[in-house]
Amino acid sequence: MVLSMAVMIVPAFAADDPLQIVENLSEFIFSLIRAIGLILLGFGILQLGLSLKSHDPSQRANGMLTIAGGIVITFTREILTLITGG
Repeated sequence: MVLSMAVMIVPAFAADDPLQIVENLSEFIFSLIRAIGLILLGFGILQLGLSLKSHDPSQRANGMLTIAGGIVITFTREILTLITGG
């Protein structure tokens, strides 16, 4: 068992450049944010469709707000890039 564990050890190669590490972390965080935004966007579309079926205006408003929030969250990185100019 010890021999098999010694054979299965895989070394982790870290980047030498600290800026590359920060960039990788930034990419990971923004990909998580984008995934959450896409989930909210899908939920908003579902909520809007159900409100059209049931003729519920308050659910329709909530669906529109969820869609708008999902779009903003999905494109957070692009919005921040436009604001900061870089």
